[in-house]
This record gives sequence, structure tokens and C-alpha cells, in this order.
Amino acid sequence: MYDRLKGFRDFYPEEMAARRAVADVLEETARQYGFREIGTPALEAVDLYTDKSGEEIVEELYAFEDKGGRHVAMTPELTPTVARMVVAKGQELQKPIKWMSTRPFWRYEQVQQGRFREFYQTNVDVFGSAEPEADAEILAYAADALTALGLEGSDFEFRVSHRDILGGLLRAFDTDVSVRDAIRAVDKSEKIDPAQYYDLLHEAGLAYDQAEQFDNLLTTDDLSELTDFAGTDEVATAVTNLQNVLDAADDFGVRDYCTVSLETARGLDYYTGTVFECFDTQGEVSRAVFGGGRYDDLIESYGGQPTPAVGVAPGHATLSLLLQRAGVWPEEALSTDYYVLSVGDTRATAARVARDLRDRGHVVETDLAGRSFGAQMSYADGVNAETVVIVGERDLENGEVTIKAMESGDQTTAPVDDFPGDRERPTYGDFA
Repeated sequence: MYDRLKGFRDFYPEEMAARRAVADVLEETARQYGFREIGTPALEAVDLYTDKSGEEIVEELYAFEDKGGRHVAMTPELTPTVARMVVAKGQELQKPIKWMSTRPFWRYEQVQQGRFREFYQTNVDVFGSAEPEADAEILAYAADALTALGLEGSDFEFRVSHRDILGGLLRAFDTDVSVRDAIRAVDKSEKIDPAQYYDLLHEAGLAYDQAEQFDNLLTTDDLSELTDFAGTDEVATAVTNLQNVLDAADDFGVRDYCTVSLETARGLDYYTGTVFECFDTQGEVSRAVFGGGRYDDLIESYGGQPTPAVGVAPGHATLSLLLQRAGVWPEEALSTDYYVLSVGDTRATAARVARDLRDRGHVVETDLAGRSFGAQMSYADGVNAETVVIVGERDLENGEVTIKAMESGDQTTAPVDDFPGDRERPTYGDFA
């Protein structure tokens, strides 16, 4: 007996049906906004990640040397890959570029609620627009996808922040502070106690009284207080940009889902402007459901032309927790439109009926194991067949097939030469 690897999961058909239903909604909503699907590789050069995040990132990767002596990693996220793809095509791509993709990723990290070593995300990105409308469209897409999945506005919130506000405030202090380390501390602030948080800010270069002052600034309800404190164009511009994004979100119909939360920082170093995270308003999902934001410098840092970018990546594991908590997780059940039951020497006719039904786009099963009538009926019930079409020797002698509605148990006959005929979805009611 072989055990499944820690952090990896098996999905049996019933659960996979629910997962597919969720992925279909995420993708279809993206298509409604004009996002086009792309495909991306499972392996990338390790340099794609270490050049931007440092060698320490390797500890979090499934990294190895391949048979060609190349140092590669299984992709832990999509953003560096799509940045590489944008750079590769350069000026050939029409701007703005709007891409989406659903696929698995891999990270070697501690397994916990909603976090696995193999995980699935739907990535949605806009390249080539620095306008607030691009940020607002990403927020609107995320909100529309969640509500299309059955969530109410009271089930989730988007905590919106701005990396340039955080960086500008930190640089306004009269001290040599590591903005990168301090923002990483902010990203951890809700997961650790205040003393540990202040210690991290101190290690980043702030005195303890400055750490407390900085923390208090992040909780203000008056954004003008931030511009007054910093007294710099950087913070003033960032505050204006954040407000413009929120105004655009209002026009796009999603402002009510957004809460300004400067404690939201997003841990990845490539984020630049507006960032946000989606949270369960009831707090039962203990971490961010997903997040996104702006990464305007990444394409240029990979050797491309300056190209602003913004995106979001709903993670399927944490999203499933939110949907389950709200009671809108799709039913984990098999769905079959028709089971064509064959009794005796009727295979040719049964196969023709099955083909005709499949040609109409229906899910149709037939017997593949030479089972008895009773065994086939039991199987049809097990796969939740809506209708059973019984093709028996005696029925065919009379030029008929039997149509059985599985939910009610009612059945009747139909002319075999007129089934399915010109009907798109023939059922018991058409012949009773």
C-alpha cells in the first residue's frame, strides 16, 4: 500500500465535480471581462525566483537539477512566468494584455488550513495599464466571481492598501530603515502578537517609539493624516492613487466590498501600488482567502519595457473553505443525464441511442461489463442518472424502448425509431 505524499491531495469524482463547478465560474467570469486563457509550464529556471526574492526562496521551492544540469523549480506562483512571457513577446502584444489561467502550483511549506504543497489558483492579470480603472476591474472581477458562486456581500470583504503609502511612511522616519523587511513585518502583523511585531519593525531599523507611531498611523481613518505626517510627494501621490482606485471601484459597483486596511501589505516583494486581500467576514477562514495587487516594476526588471501590471489569484483551497462556511459549496455528487440500459442482443440499437443523445450534448452512460438488468439499474441510480432508456429484446420486437424517470420511478414506452427524434432532451414526460 502506498501513502499519499504530505501536502498533496486526491480528488475523487464527487469532490472533483464541485471543484470543477467552482473553477468554471471563476473562468467564465474572467471571460466576461475579456480575459484570454493562456497555458504555462510546470518547470521554470530557479533564477526566475532567486533573482527577485533572494537565494532563501529556494527553501520554499521544489527545486532540483534536471538531467541536462539545469537548476529548475516546479512553479510556485504564476506572476514571474507571465512576466517572462510578456517580455518574450515584447511589442507584439496588444495592450492592455488581459490573461487568465487555472493550474496547479507547488511550494514546500508547512501544511495548514487552506494551505497545501500542491495547490490550485485561477490567475487573472492586466498588463499595460497604470490607470485606476485597471485596479478597479480586478476588484470587480473578484467580486463578481464570488457573488456568481453564491456568496453574499456580507460573506467577504476586500481589505485594500497601498505599498507606496507604507514605503513612503517608513522612509519619512529619520532613521535608516529596511523598507522591505518592515513591510514583511506588516504582512505578518495579524499573525503574531504586538511585541513580536514591534521587534520585527525594530530589527528593520525603527526605534520602538517609531514602531508604535508607525503602527498607529496604519490604523487611522483619515488618509490626510498620512500625508501630513510624511510631508512628501510620494505619500501624497500614493494616497491620491488609492482614493482614485476606490472611486473607480465605486463606479464599477464594488466599493461596498472594499475596506481601507493599511495593515494589509502582501508579502511578495514585487508589489508596488494598490494591494488587497479577500477575507471571510465571519473569521472562520483564519487567513486571507486570496489576494492581489499591482506589480508595475516586474516586467522591466525581467528585461522588458516599462509595463504596469495588476492582478489577482483566487486560491481554490481557501476559497472552498469560504464557500463551505457560507453554505454555497456546490453539491459533491455525480451527474448523469441518461443511462442507456441494454438487455439481450441489443447493443447496436443501444449504441445508436447513446450516440444520438451525446450528439445533443448530454452525459450518457452505457453498460461496459455485461451486467444484469438489476445491476445496471443499481449502477444508473449510483451515478444519479436522471433518465434510464431501456433497450430490451422484447421492447425492440414491439418497435419500442422504455423511458424511466429515476426520481419518480415512472416509466413509459417510446417508438424506437422516434427516439430521441427531433427532441433536444427527451424525458418520460414527452411520451407519457
